[in-house]
Amino acid sequence: MDMENSVGDSETSDGRDEMEKKKVGLLRALVETKDPTAKDVDNLMLRRFLRARDLDVEKASMMFLKYLKWRHAMGYTSETYIQNELAQEKLYMQGRDKKGRPIGVAFPCKHNYSHRDLDEFKRFVVYSLDKLCASIPEGQEKFVIIADHKGWGYANFDIRGYVAALSIMQDYYPERLGKVFLIHVPYIFWTAWKVIYPFIDKNTREKIVFVENKSLQSVLLKEIDENQLPEIYGGKLPLIPIQESSY
Repeated sequence: MDMENSVGDSETSDGRDEMEKKKVGLLRALVETKDPTAKDVDNLMLRRFLRARDLDVEKASMMFLKYLKWRHAMGYTSETYIQNELAQEKLYMQGRDKKGRPIGVAFPCKHNYSHRDLDEFKRFVVYSLDKLCASIPEGQEKFVIIADHKGWGYANFDIRGYVAALSIMQDYYPERLGKVFLIHVPYIFWTAWKVIYPFIDKNTREKIVFVENKSLQSVLLKEIDENQLPEIYGGKLPLIPIQESSY
């Protein structure tokens, strides 16, 4: 019986793969007629946009063409233009989880909306996502984030900044987030969460894990080997600011 189920699962998986492959071809044909620069992207990128729209070729094409237009306008962000954001050292990148996905560690308590320029913050988000994606090894497509809210307060609640960051990640980097661990979450954060939640799409919501303080180390070690976990969480790696990361 187990063998029959295994064969059935394999056939189902093969069927899904073939359907995806066919739809990626349809998506490529559609977007290349509307923007010739689409020829420069690989099938894996097109597949991510397709999956983000539940394999709907028309919706995926609109999403992808919007991405191309945005990327042409945005370009790739230089550290020169985000010095204020980098100086706050609120994002680090070090280690990989057990699936090989790079790990980013964010400290929202270091983000103060009264001292930020929104355009610079958006560029910082793009810079950070580009660097995380560039560090993803062959055979993997996603990264993991540990968002440490220790010390977070209302001075750090930046609704415009949070929504902008969510929009950039969800609209232009689909299927790149593997999981985000929200840790050391203070009680006052839940007020902010109610405001932010409606802006989080279904796919992203499914990747968010709230971790209780008492089970923090065990939860993280289940996903990340000790020699890849930051020292501050009981691991062996030092935290390295994202701009100094060698990835």
